[in-house]
Amino acid sequence: MAFTYAIVLTGGIATGKSTVADCLMHLGFCVIDADTIAHKILEEQYQTIIKMFGKDVVKDNHIDRKALGAIVFEDITKKKQLEALLHPLIFDEIERLAKIEDAKQKPYFVDIPLFFETKRYPIDKVLVVYASREEQLKRVMKRDGYTEQEAQKRIDSQIDIEEKKQKATYVIDNSENKEHLQSFCETIKEKILGDIL
Repeated sequence: MAFTYAIVLTGGIATGKSTVADCLMHLGFCVIDADTIAHKILEEQYQTIIKMFGKDVVKDNHIDRKALGAIVFEDITKKKQLEALLHPLIFDEIERLAKIEDAKQKPYFVDIPLFFETKRYPIDKVLVVYASREEQLKRVMKRDGYTEQEAQKRIDSQIDIEEKKQKATYVIDNSENKEHLQSFCETIKEKILGDIL
């Protein structure tokens, strides 16, 4: 059965999940990345996406994720249409990869940004990467070049980071520097391995 040894890696936008994922991989964990899978499937569904959203979402023969994001963040119906197309395909691919990892009988991570929002994955253990809402806002504006209003809209489209923190099995606080984060990741590794013994 898939997901027996899985731990979800999640957080909020710009809390530093990718950095934590890299850290966990360096510590020997496999990380299945839902975003990478989503980008691959988005390209595979190129023609369907154009039919649904028009040619404005294409740039250099690829789906322009920023343009597509601008459309779906303004229109909840279109957002639901896109999710209805992509989410089942993403799930199937993650499940396939999870079965391969479960056969090894050791913990691994599934990086799912919207784990709490979609409620699609039957995984009990959750590691939340945390940063305050103020920190999220600063990082989104700096990283993506959004205005404060645009950045806030993306943060507000997800469940509040404080609520996610409350629901977590494990929490990594990514409010400080990389050395601090590395230390947190090593502590979490010991906890996870201790929990399965």
